[in-house]
Amino acid sequence: MTTITREREQKYETPLGVALPPLSGLPQVTAESGPETATLTAEYYDTDDLRLLKAGITLRRYEGGTDEGWHLKLPDETARREMRVPLDRSGAAAPDELTRLVRVHSRRAALRPVARIETRRRTTTLRDATGTSLAEVMVDEVAAQTLGVSTTLSRWDEIEVELTGGNRKLLRAADKWLRHRGLRRAGYTAKLERALGAEPPEHHPEPIRRPTAGEAVLAYLAAQTARLKSLDPAVRSDEPDSVHQMRVTTRRLRSTLQSFPGVLRESATRHLRDDLKWLGGVLGRARDIEVLSAYLRSTLAGLPTELVMGPVVARVTVHFAPLETDARNTVARALESDRYFAMLDKLEGLLKDPPLTAEASESARDVLGAEVSRARKRTMRRIRRVRRVPAGRDRDVALHEARKAAKRARYAAEAAKPALGKRARRFAKRMQAVQSVLGDHQDAVNARAAAREIGVQAHLAGENAFSFGLLHERADRDACHHQREARRAWKRAAHAKLA
Repeated sequence: MTTITREREQKYETPLGVALPPLSGLPQVTAESGPETATLTAEYYDTDDLRLLKAGITLRRYEGGTDEGWHLKLPDETARREMRVPLDRSGAAAPDELTRLVRVHSRRAALRPVARIETRRRTTTLRDATGTSLAEVMVDEVAAQTLGVSTTLSRWDEIEVELTGGNRKLLRAADKWLRHRGLRRAGYTAKLERALGAEPPEHHPEPIRRPTAGEAVLAYLAAQTARLKSLDPAVRSDEPDSVHQMRVTTRRLRSTLQSFPGVLRESATRHLRDDLKWLGGVLGRARDIEVLSAYLRSTLAGLPTELVMGPVVARVTVHFAPLETDARNTVARALESDRYFAMLDKLEGLLKDPPLTAEASESARDVLGAEVSRARKRTMRRIRRVRRVPAGRDRDVALHEARKAAKRARYAAEAAKPALGKRARRFAKRMQAVQSVLGDHQDAVNARAAAREIGVQAHLAGENAFSFGLLHERADRDACHHQREARRAWKRAAHAKLA
């Protein structure tokens, strides 16, 4: 069984043999217990070119102490996420439930042992007045050995403070206390970095104050590529909302490549755009089924009990269960496919050697501002076209096309925010409102069709289809409401100034 925890810790470099300063004066800490001593052995796995370490990830086989097993540490927005799997005595190969979570980085490359680290650890527990553990302070004597063609041996001491029940205020107070007594924060997040003498994990660079058009677009693409990779393990683990977030990120990447052909040569990004469209479609189907199922279930839950006639909920469940399973399996296969890994290679290649145009060296404010204005005009044309289309299926299609234009304008404005400032942020926000309400309209249109389809199935099975008629009517009412809301949202967006 896999165990998942959030790890909040801070490491400090210390001279060999240093004594731990007393910590009982820290906020909420009234007592210390320990130290308890243990000897721990960890064998770290990575690719030959250390792809995991460069991404801030460590995968190790851990023996000794209370948490023996396979440990995978993934970077998170607020803390490192640690996943643990018990040791399998049948062999030393890393378990698939962990290795698949790092495939976005390792891809087809093999994972092999790259270092062995032995740690003699003295752990002191900080407790509050009730005896509850707030944090553990560990003094580690470390001996490391690299594995491979050549071997390097190294030794050092470090101190690590890890929260167990306390809050970040305690971690900040401990940091101030230890640094005041001469300790300094470690220049690494994992022992493996120091053992291998590796560079710290890659981080997003600081924003450039007055970027060129190329710098601004590449910075946005780099941030979205990093987010795509960070969402991959969550999608593979079927975490809530992860498919939706990955779909949005994929669309942002594709939209950016579409919106700025004057910055990145269009011919050089065509295949990458096709790959992103493919991935967005796979994720989109899974997300749409998820949303549609939730829509009908929620509407059913809001109906009076006497209006739910027959096995309506069961019929909805039977309809969507195989679709949801198939969509999840399709996503899983896509994330293991050669096309997906090749797409990631193309994204990384574009960032390393971007196909910039001559216009890319010009001011981002001028170049991107013009592109965002064009995206705005495109959305305006799509909105105006809706008014000329008669109500019915054709108008629904026109509204969906307007939504796609609004979404593209929003993402273009988001990419241009560092250059255009508050006006781009305001415009992006208003385009998001248009996109959102038109998305709600599309959901209602799809729900209306699904209610009819499932109602026909129920009728043919000899069941009472009355409730599905109600679902159809409610979805139609919602679609009309969202059309009116879209007109109001567009009026607000149309007045947004970009220059």
